[in-house]
Amino acid sequence: MKASEEFIKQLEELYQTYEQEVNQKFKEGLLKEKTAKTYLRHSETFVRWCRNDFVPGVRKATRS
Repeated sequence: MKASEEFIKQLEELYQTYEQEVNQKFKEGLLKEKTAKTYLRHSETFVRWCRNDFVPGVRKATRS
């Protein structure tokens, strides 16, 4: 784990708030769908990296 459990919990709570804000801006027409998805995808990837659930440049093994 790259970060403590306490930090991860706080980060995930902040991410939920961020996700709601991005989705609200999309609904208001201030963000295009593709832009909103990009914002969320990249920020979610950062949270995964903090949880040690993502390594840049490494693909997940394909499942049979």
